[in-house]
Amino acid sequence: EPFPIVYDETGLPIGLPESMLPVPLPEIEDYAPRVLPDDDESVPEPPLGRAEEWANVELDLGDGPRLYRRELNTMPQWAGSCWYYLRYVDPDNEEAFCDAAVERYWMTGPVHDVDAPAGAMKVGGVDLYVGGVEHAVLHLLYARFWHKVLFDRGYVSTPEPFQRLYNQGYIQAFAYTDERGVYVPAEEVEAHDGGWFYAGRPVRREQGKMGKSLKNSVAPDDIVAAYGTDTLRLYEMAMGPLDTSRPWNTSDIVGMHRFLQRLWRNVIDTSTREPSVSPEPADEDTRRLLHRTIAAVAHDMEHLEFNTAVARLIELNNHLTRVVAASPDGLAPRDVAEALTLMVAPLAPHLAEELWFRLGHPQSLAYEPFPVPEPDLLVDDVVEIPVQVNGKVRGHIRVAADADAATVEASARTSPRVASLLAGATVKRAIVIPGRLVNFVLG
Repeated sequence: EPFPIVYDETGLPIGLPESMLPVPLPEIEDYAPRVLPDDDESVPEPPLGRAEEWANVELDLGDGPRLYRRELNTMPQWAGSCWYYLRYVDPDNEEAFCDAAVERYWMTGPVHDVDAPAGAMKVGGVDLYVGGVEHAVLHLLYARFWHKVLFDRGYVSTPEPFQRLYNQGYIQAFAYTDERGVYVPAEEVEAHDGGWFYAGRPVRREQGKMGKSLKNSVAPDDIVAAYGTDTLRLYEMAMGPLDTSRPWNTSDIVGMHRFLQRLWRNVIDTSTREPSVSPEPADEDTRRLLHRTIAAVAHDMEHLEFNTAVARLIELNNHLTRVVAASPDGLAPRDVAEALTLMVAPLAPHLAEELWFRLGHPQSLAYEPFPVPEPDLLVDDVVEIPVQVNGKVRGHIRVAADADAATVEASARTSPRVASLLAGATVKRAIVIPGRLVNFVLG
Protein backbone atom coordinates (compact mmCIF):
# COMPACT_ATOMS: atom_id res chain seq x y z
CA GLU A 1 0.00 0.00 0.00
CA PRO A 2 2.08 2.95 -1.24
CA PHE A 3 2.11 6.16 0.79
CA PRO A 4 0.63 8.98 -1.37
CA ILE A 5 3.66 11.20 -0.78
CA VAL A 6 6.31 12.59 -3.13
CA TYR A 7 9.45 14.65 -2.49
CA ASP A 8 10.60 17.70 -4.40
CA GLU A 9 14.20 18.55 -5.27
CA THR A 10 14.79 19.94 -1.76
CA GLY A 11 13.54 16.80 -0.06
CA LEU A 12 10.27 18.43 1.07
CA PRO A 13 7.49 15.80 1.44
CA ILE A 14 4.24 16.70 -0.37
CA GLY A 15 0.92 14.86 -0.03
CA LEU A 16 -0.71 14.00 -3.33
CA PRO A 17 -4.15 15.52 -4.03
CA GLU A 18 -7.20 13.28 -3.80
CA SER A 19 -7.57 13.33 -7.59
CA MET A 20 -4.32 11.33 -7.86
CA LEU A 21 -5.43 8.60 -5.45
CA PRO A 22 -5.03 5.74 -5.13
CA VAL A 23 -1.37 5.31 -6.01
CA PRO A 24 -1.04 2.06 -7.97
CA LEU A 25 1.86 -0.27 -7.37
CA PRO A 26 4.23 -0.85 -10.29
CA GLU A 27 4.98 -4.26 -11.72
CA ILE A 28 8.47 -5.35 -10.73
CA GLU A 29 10.18 -8.70 -11.13
CA ASP A 30 12.54 -8.63 -8.15
CA TYR A 31 11.34 -7.56 -4.71
CA ALA A 32 14.72 -7.95 -2.99
CA PRO A 33 15.91 -4.71 -1.33
CA ARG A 34 19.01 -3.05 -2.73
CA VAL A 35 21.91 -1.47 -0.89
CA LEU A 36 23.15 1.69 -2.62
CA PRO A 37 26.61 3.18 -2.03
CA ASP A 38 26.76 6.58 -0.37
CA ASP A 39 29.58 8.94 0.45
CA ASP A 40 29.86 7.76 4.03
CA GLU A 41 27.97 4.48 4.27
CA SER A 42 25.79 2.09 2.35
CA VAL A 43 22.07 2.97 2.31
CA PRO A 44 19.41 0.24 2.00
CA GLU A 45 16.67 0.95 -0.51
CA PRO A 46 13.15 -0.55 -0.49
CA PRO A 47 12.13 -2.87 -3.34
CA LEU A 48 10.15 -0.11 -5.11
CA GLY A 49 13.46 1.65 -5.77
CA ARG A 50 13.96 -0.83 -8.61
CA ALA A 51 10.98 0.70 -10.47
CA GLU A 52 12.88 3.77 -11.64
CA GLU A 53 10.18 5.09 -14.02
CA TRP A 54 7.57 4.80 -11.27
CA ALA A 55 9.75 6.21 -8.49
CA ASN A 56 10.86 9.28 -10.47
CA VAL A 57 7.75 10.89 -11.86
CA GLU A 58 6.76 14.19 -13.46
CA LEU A 59 3.63 15.70 -11.87
CA ASP A 60 1.78 18.99 -11.90
CA LEU A 61 0.91 19.76 -8.29
CA GLY A 62 -0.09 23.35 -8.97
CA ASP A 63 3.27 24.86 -9.95
CA GLY A 64 3.49 23.32 -13.40
CA PRO A 65 5.10 20.03 -14.36
CA ARG A 66 8.03 19.18 -12.11
CA LEU A 67 10.06 16.09 -11.28
CA TYR A 68 9.37 14.36 -7.98
CA ARG A 69 10.62 11.27 -6.18
CA ARG A 70 7.90 9.02 -4.76
CA GLU A 71 7.99 7.67 -1.22
CA LEU A 72 9.41 4.17 -1.64
CA ASN A 73 8.33 2.75 1.71
CA THR A 74 4.89 1.13 1.89
CA MET A 75 2.36 0.67 4.64
CA PRO A 76 2.53 -2.83 6.14
CA GLN A 77 -0.37 -5.22 5.80
CA TRP A 78 -1.62 -4.00 9.18
CA ALA A 79 -2.75 -0.79 7.53
CA GLY A 80 -5.76 -2.49 5.96
CA SER A 81 -6.40 -5.12 8.61
CA CYS A 82 -6.48 -2.60 11.46
CA TRP A 83 -9.79 -1.00 10.47
CA TYR A 84 -11.54 -3.75 8.52
CA TYR A 85 -14.29 -4.02 11.15
CA LEU A 86 -15.38 -0.48 10.25
CA ARG A 87 -15.67 -1.41 6.58
CA TYR A 88 -17.84 -4.39 7.48
CA VAL A 89 -20.54 -2.10 8.87
CA ASP A 90 -20.89 -0.30 5.51
CA PRO A 91 -19.21 -2.46 2.83
CA ASP A 92 -20.99 -1.03 -0.23
CA ASN A 93 -20.27 2.63 0.44
CA GLU A 94 -18.33 4.10 -2.49
CA GLU A 95 -18.06 7.61 -1.00
CA ALA A 96 -16.48 6.89 2.40
CA PHE A 97 -15.02 4.01 4.35
CA CYS A 98 -18.26 4.01 6.36
CA ASP A 99 -21.19 6.36 6.79
CA ALA A 100 -21.18 8.25 10.11
CA ALA A 101 -24.77 7.32 10.95
CA VAL A 102 -24.15 3.66 10.15
CA GLU A 103 -20.99 3.68 12.25
CA ARG A 104 -22.87 5.11 15.23
CA TYR A 105 -25.64 2.52 14.84
CA TRP A 106 -23.25 -0.43 15.04
CA MET A 107 -20.45 0.85 17.27
CA THR A 108 -22.41 2.53 20.08
CA GLY A 109 -25.36 1.57 22.21
CA PRO A 110 -26.09 -0.99 24.92
CA VAL A 111 -23.63 -3.66 25.96
CA HIS A 112 -24.57 -7.05 24.50
CA ASP A 113 -22.29 -9.03 26.84
CA VAL A 114 -24.43 -11.53 28.76
CA ASP A 115 -22.36 -10.88 31.91
CA ALA A 116 -22.88 -7.10 31.82
CA PRO A 117 -25.38 -5.38 34.14
CA ALA A 118 -28.81 -4.70 32.67
CA GLY A 119 -28.93 -1.42 30.76
CA ALA A 120 -25.15 -1.00 30.68
CA MET A 121 -23.86 1.19 27.84
CA LYS A 122 -20.60 0.35 26.14
CA VAL A 123 -17.75 2.77 25.57
CA GLY A 124 -18.00 1.75 21.96
CA GLY A 125 -16.70 -0.74 19.49
CA VAL A 126 -17.25 -4.31 18.41
CA ASP A 127 -19.10 -6.27 21.11
CA LEU A 128 -16.83 -9.31 21.12
CA TYR A 129 -13.42 -9.99 19.58
CA VAL A 130 -12.23 -13.61 19.59
CA GLY A 131 -8.57 -14.21 18.80
CA GLY A 132 -5.38 -15.85 19.95
CA VAL A 133 -3.06 -14.29 22.51
CA GLU A 134 -0.61 -13.37 19.75
CA HIS A 135 -3.18 -10.89 18.45
CA ALA A 136 -2.61 -8.70 21.50
CA VAL A 137 0.31 -7.10 19.64
CA LEU A 138 0.06 -8.37 16.09
CA HIS A 139 -3.34 -6.83 15.54
CA LEU A 140 -5.14 -5.35 18.54
CA LEU A 141 -2.44 -2.86 19.51
CA TYR A 142 -2.28 -1.43 15.99
CA ALA A 143 -6.06 -1.53 15.53
CA ARG A 144 -6.49 0.47 18.73
CA PHE A 145 -3.92 3.01 17.57
CA TRP A 146 -5.60 3.49 14.18
CA HIS A 147 -9.04 3.68 15.75
CA LYS A 148 -7.96 6.38 18.19
CA VAL A 149 -6.45 8.38 15.31
CA LEU A 150 -9.78 8.13 13.47
CA PHE A 151 -11.60 9.15 16.65
CA ASP A 152 -9.35 12.17 17.17
CA ARG A 153 -9.98 13.18 13.56
CA GLY A 154 -13.74 12.86 14.04
CA TYR A 155 -14.30 9.95 11.66
CA VAL A 156 -15.66 7.53 14.30
CA SER A 157 -17.84 8.11 17.34
CA THR A 158 -16.18 5.76 19.83
CA PRO A 159 -12.74 5.98 21.47
CA GLU A 160 -12.26 2.20 21.57
CA PRO A 161 -12.49 -0.33 18.71
CA PHE A 162 -13.42 -3.44 20.75
CA GLN A 163 -15.61 -3.91 23.80
CA ARG A 164 -14.53 -7.35 24.96
CA LEU A 165 -11.57 -9.60 24.10
CA TYR A 166 -11.74 -13.38 24.39
CA ASN A 167 -8.54 -15.37 23.80
CA GLN A 168 -9.00 -18.93 22.63
CA GLY A 169 -6.40 -21.48 23.66
CA TYR A 170 -3.97 -23.35 21.46
CA ILE A 171 -4.61 -26.77 20.01
CA GLN A 172 -1.65 -28.91 21.01
CA ALA A 173 -0.27 -32.03 19.40
CA PHE A 174 2.74 -34.31 19.73
CA ALA A 175 5.90 -33.12 17.97
CA TYR A 176 9.08 -35.08 17.33
CA THR A 177 12.76 -34.11 17.11
CA ASP A 178 15.68 -36.12 15.79
CA GLU A 179 19.16 -36.43 17.34
CA ARG A 180 20.02 -32.93 16.04
CA GLY A 181 16.98 -31.39 17.76
CA VAL A 182 15.36 -30.76 14.37
CA TYR A 183 11.60 -31.29 14.09
CA VAL A 184 10.48 -34.05 11.75
CA PRO A 185 7.01 -34.56 10.18
CA ALA A 186 4.78 -35.99 12.90
CA GLU A 187 2.58 -37.89 10.44
CA GLU A 188 5.62 -39.90 9.27
CA VAL A 189 6.69 -41.00 12.76
CA GLU A 190 6.10 -44.65 13.65
CA ALA A 191 5.67 -46.10 17.13
CA HIS A 192 7.09 -49.52 17.91
CA ASP A 193 9.31 -51.32 20.42
CA GLY A 194 8.40 -48.77 23.10
CA GLY A 195 9.69 -45.76 21.16
CA TRP A 196 9.15 -43.47 18.19
CA PHE A 197 11.04 -43.61 14.91
CA TYR A 198 11.37 -41.46 11.82
CA ALA A 199 12.95 -42.98 8.70
CA GLY A 200 14.19 -45.80 10.91
CA ARG A 201 15.96 -43.51 13.39
CA PRO A 202 14.76 -42.86 16.97
CA VAL A 203 13.18 -39.49 17.73
CA ARG A 204 12.05 -37.72 20.90
CA ARG A 205 8.40 -36.86 21.52
CA GLU A 206 7.11 -33.64 23.08
CA GLN A 207 3.83 -31.74 23.31
CA GLY A 208 3.59 -28.39 21.55
CA LYS A 209 1.36 -25.93 19.76
CA MET A 210 0.08 -27.41 16.53
CA GLY A 211 1.66 -25.61 13.59
CA LYS A 212 4.05 -25.64 10.68
CA SER A 213 7.15 -24.84 12.73
CA LEU A 214 6.81 -28.02 14.80
CA LYS A 215 5.70 -30.05 11.75
CA ASN A 216 2.80 -31.49 13.75
CA SER A 217 -0.19 -30.04 11.93
CA VAL A 218 -3.18 -32.19 11.12
CA ALA A 219 -4.67 -31.49 7.70
CA PRO A 220 -8.36 -30.64 8.13
CA ASP A 221 -9.08 -31.95 4.62
CA ASP A 222 -8.07 -35.44 5.74
CA ILE A 223 -10.46 -35.34 8.71
CA VAL A 224 -13.26 -33.93 6.55
CA ALA A 225 -12.74 -36.64 3.92
CA ALA A 226 -12.97 -39.37 6.54
CA TYR A 227 -15.66 -38.03 8.88
CA GLY A 228 -17.21 -34.87 7.40
CA THR A 229 -17.02 -31.20 8.28
CA ASP A 230 -19.62 -31.37 11.05
CA THR A 231 -17.68 -34.04 12.93
CA LEU A 232 -14.52 -31.93 12.79
CA ARG A 233 -16.34 -28.80 13.99
CA LEU A 234 -18.03 -30.71 16.80
CA TYR A 235 -14.79 -32.33 17.94
CA GLU A 236 -12.95 -29.00 18.07
CA MET A 237 -15.74 -27.51 20.19
CA ALA A 238 -15.88 -30.55 22.50
CA MET A 239 -12.13 -30.80 23.14
CA GLY A 240 -12.30 -28.60 26.24
CA PRO A 241 -12.87 -25.01 27.39
CA LEU A 242 -12.38 -22.62 24.49
CA ASP A 243 -9.96 -20.37 26.40
CA THR A 244 -7.54 -23.15 27.39
CA SER A 245 -5.04 -25.14 25.35
CA ARG A 246 -6.32 -28.58 24.43
CA PRO A 247 -4.45 -31.68 23.22
CA TRP A 248 -5.45 -33.05 19.84
CA ASN A 249 -6.31 -36.75 19.74
CA THR A 250 -7.48 -38.06 16.39
CA SER A 251 -8.96 -41.21 17.95
CA ASP A 252 -11.47 -39.10 19.92
CA ILE A 253 -13.01 -37.84 16.69
CA VAL A 254 -14.75 -41.18 16.28
CA GLY A 255 -16.87 -40.48 19.36
CA MET A 256 -18.24 -37.28 17.86
CA HIS A 257 -18.95 -39.06 14.58
CA ARG A 258 -20.93 -41.76 16.40
CA PHE A 259 -22.98 -39.12 18.22
CA LEU A 260 -24.04 -37.56 14.90
CA GLN A 261 -24.80 -41.01 13.48
CA ARG A 262 -27.02 -41.85 16.47
CA LEU A 263 -28.79 -38.52 16.15
CA TRP A 264 -29.50 -39.22 12.48
CA ARG A 265 -30.85 -42.72 13.26
CA ASN A 266 -33.06 -41.35 16.04
CA VAL A 267 -34.74 -38.91 13.66
CA ILE A 268 -34.53 -40.58 10.23
CA ASP A 269 -35.49 -44.11 9.20
CA THR A 270 -32.28 -45.40 7.62
CA SER A 271 -34.15 -47.70 5.21
CA THR A 272 -36.72 -45.22 3.88
CA ARG A 273 -34.73 -42.03 4.66
CA GLU A 274 -38.01 -40.52 5.85
CA PRO A 275 -38.62 -38.90 9.25
CA SER A 276 -39.05 -41.42 12.03
CA VAL A 277 -40.97 -39.21 14.44
CA SER A 278 -44.27 -39.28 16.27
CA PRO A 279 -46.67 -36.34 16.67
CA GLU A 280 -47.35 -37.46 20.24
CA PRO A 281 -45.58 -35.33 22.87
CA ALA A 282 -42.76 -36.84 24.86
CA ASP A 283 -43.30 -38.36 28.29
CA GLU A 284 -42.91 -36.18 31.37
CA ASP A 285 -39.33 -37.25 32.22
CA THR A 286 -38.18 -36.70 28.63
CA ARG A 287 -39.83 -33.29 28.40
CA ARG A 288 -38.23 -32.29 31.69
CA LEU A 289 -34.77 -33.35 30.46
CA LEU A 290 -35.37 -31.63 27.11
CA HIS A 291 -36.20 -28.25 28.64
CA ARG A 292 -33.37 -28.44 31.15
CA THR A 293 -31.06 -29.15 28.22
CA ILE A 294 -32.45 -26.18 26.30
CA ALA A 295 -31.81 -23.86 29.25
CA ALA A 296 -28.33 -25.24 29.87
CA VAL A 297 -27.23 -25.20 26.22
CA ALA A 298 -28.51 -21.64 25.76
CA HIS A 299 -26.44 -20.58 28.78
CA ASP A 300 -23.37 -22.45 27.54
CA MET A 301 -23.63 -20.96 24.05
CA GLU A 302 -23.94 -17.41 25.38
CA HIS A 303 -20.85 -17.92 27.54
CA LEU A 304 -18.82 -19.65 24.79
CA GLU A 305 -18.77 -22.89 26.82
CA PHE A 306 -19.22 -25.10 23.78
CA ASN A 307 -17.66 -28.22 25.29
CA THR A 308 -20.30 -28.47 28.01
CA ALA A 309 -23.03 -27.70 25.48
CA VAL A 310 -21.88 -30.68 23.42
CA ALA A 311 -21.89 -32.91 26.50
CA ARG A 312 -25.48 -31.90 27.32
CA LEU A 313 -26.62 -32.59 23.75
CA ILE A 314 -25.00 -36.03 23.81
CA GLU A 315 -26.79 -36.78 27.10
CA LEU A 316 -30.15 -35.77 25.64
CA ASN A 317 -29.55 -37.78 22.46
CA ASN A 318 -28.59 -40.87 24.48
CA HIS A 319 -31.85 -40.52 26.41
CA LEU A 320 -33.73 -40.16 23.13
CA THR A 321 -32.10 -43.36 21.89
CA ARG A 322 -33.54 -45.22 24.90
CA VAL A 323 -36.95 -43.62 24.36
CA VAL A 324 -36.99 -44.74 20.71
CA ALA A 325 -35.91 -48.27 21.67
CA ALA A 326 -38.68 -48.52 24.26
CA SER A 327 -41.36 -47.06 21.99
CA PRO A 328 -43.77 -49.62 20.48
CA ASP A 329 -43.51 -47.98 17.07
CA GLY A 330 -39.85 -47.04 17.37
CA LEU A 331 -40.55 -43.37 16.76
CA ALA A 332 -38.97 -40.32 18.38
CA PRO A 333 -41.25 -37.56 19.73
CA ARG A 334 -41.25 -34.76 17.15
CA ASP A 335 -40.98 -32.02 19.78
CA VAL A 336 -37.73 -33.52 21.06
CA ALA A 337 -36.34 -34.24 17.59
CA GLU A 338 -36.92 -30.69 16.35
CA ALA A 339 -35.58 -28.97 19.46
CA LEU A 340 -32.49 -31.19 19.45
CA THR A 341 -31.90 -30.41 15.77
CA LEU A 342 -32.06 -26.66 16.41
CA MET A 343 -29.64 -26.91 19.33
CA VAL A 344 -27.15 -28.96 17.32
CA ALA A 345 -27.28 -26.54 14.38
CA PRO A 346 -24.60 -24.03 15.56
CA LEU A 347 -22.16 -26.90 16.05
CA ALA A 348 -23.07 -29.24 13.17
CA PRO A 349 -24.91 -27.01 10.68
CA HIS A 350 -24.88 -29.29 7.64
CA LEU A 351 -26.41 -32.30 9.38
CA ALA A 352 -28.91 -30.08 11.20
CA GLU A 353 -30.04 -28.41 7.96
CA GLU A 354 -30.62 -31.80 6.37
CA LEU A 355 -32.56 -33.06 9.38
CA TRP A 356 -34.66 -29.88 9.50
CA PHE A 357 -35.53 -30.19 5.81
CA ARG A 358 -36.45 -33.86 6.13
CA LEU A 359 -38.62 -33.03 9.13
CA GLY A 360 -40.79 -31.05 6.73
CA HIS A 361 -39.47 -27.49 6.96
CA PRO A 362 -38.68 -26.00 3.53
CA GLN A 363 -37.07 -22.85 4.98
CA SER A 364 -33.57 -22.95 6.44
CA LEU A 365 -33.34 -23.38 10.18
CA ALA A 366 -31.07 -20.31 10.18
CA TYR A 367 -34.30 -18.30 10.38
CA GLU A 368 -35.68 -20.28 13.32
CA PRO A 369 -35.39 -18.96 16.88
CA PHE A 370 -33.45 -20.97 19.42
CA PRO A 371 -35.76 -23.17 21.52
CA VAL A 372 -37.13 -21.57 24.70
CA PRO A 373 -37.43 -23.67 27.88
CA GLU A 374 -40.67 -23.92 29.79
CA PRO A 375 -39.98 -22.58 33.32
CA ASP A 376 -42.32 -25.09 34.98
CA LEU A 377 -40.25 -27.97 33.63
CA LEU A 378 -37.01 -26.59 35.08
CA VAL A 379 -38.25 -27.15 38.63
CA ASP A 380 -38.29 -30.58 40.27
CA ASP A 381 -41.68 -31.89 41.36
CA VAL A 382 -39.90 -34.47 43.50
CA VAL A 383 -36.52 -34.16 45.17
CA GLU A 384 -34.24 -36.71 46.78
CA ILE A 385 -33.02 -35.73 50.24
CA PRO A 386 -30.27 -37.40 52.30
CA VAL A 387 -31.24 -38.49 55.82
CA GLN A 388 -28.51 -38.37 58.46
CA VAL A 389 -28.29 -39.90 61.92
CA ASN A 390 -25.80 -38.10 64.12
CA GLY A 391 -24.34 -36.45 61.02
CA LYS A 392 -23.83 -39.62 58.97
CA VAL A 393 -25.95 -40.35 55.89
CA ARG A 394 -28.06 -43.40 56.56
CA GLY A 395 -30.54 -43.21 53.72
CA HIS A 396 -32.41 -41.10 51.18
CA ILE A 397 -36.05 -40.15 50.78
CA ARG A 398 -38.02 -38.76 47.87
CA VAL A 399 -40.55 -36.07 48.72
CA ALA A 400 -42.42 -33.31 46.94
CA ALA A 401 -40.19 -30.36 46.17
CA ASP A 402 -42.48 -28.02 48.10
CA ALA A 403 -42.99 -30.32 51.11
CA ASP A 404 -42.85 -28.57 54.49
CA ALA A 405 -40.54 -29.51 57.35
CA ALA A 406 -43.11 -31.66 59.18
CA THR A 407 -43.87 -33.71 56.06
CA VAL A 408 -40.16 -34.19 55.31
CA GLU A 409 -39.43 -35.32 58.89
CA ALA A 410 -42.34 -37.75 58.91
CA SER A 411 -41.19 -39.28 55.63
CA ALA A 412 -37.61 -39.58 56.94
CA ARG A 413 -38.79 -41.43 60.06
CA THR A 414 -40.51 -44.07 57.91
CA SER A 415 -37.40 -44.82 55.84
CA PRO A 416 -36.66 -48.48 56.70
CA ARG A 417 -32.99 -48.15 57.62
CA VAL A 418 -33.48 -44.89 59.47
CA ALA A 419 -36.50 -46.26 61.33
CA SER A 420 -34.42 -49.18 62.56
CA LEU A 421 -31.77 -46.81 63.91
CA LEU A 422 -34.35 -44.65 65.65
CA ALA A 423 -36.15 -47.58 67.26
CA GLY A 424 -35.52 -47.54 71.00
CA ALA A 425 -33.34 -44.41 70.76
CA THR A 426 -34.00 -40.93 72.05
CA VAL A 427 -34.13 -38.27 69.37
CA LYS A 428 -32.78 -35.17 71.07
CA ARG A 429 -33.32 -33.00 68.03
CA ALA A 430 -34.44 -33.28 64.41
CA ILE A 431 -32.78 -30.82 62.03
CA VAL A 432 -34.86 -30.42 58.88
CA ILE A 433 -33.94 -28.24 55.94
CA PRO A 434 -36.72 -28.72 53.37
CA GLY A 435 -35.37 -29.71 50.00
CA ARG A 436 -31.85 -30.20 51.40
CA LEU A 437 -31.45 -32.69 54.28
CA VAL A 438 -32.72 -34.26 57.50
CA ASN A 439 -30.46 -34.98 60.49
CA PHE A 440 -31.62 -36.84 63.61
CA VAL A 441 -29.44 -36.17 66.66
CA LEU A 442 -29.73 -39.09 69.08
CA GLY A 443 -29.20 -39.00 72.85
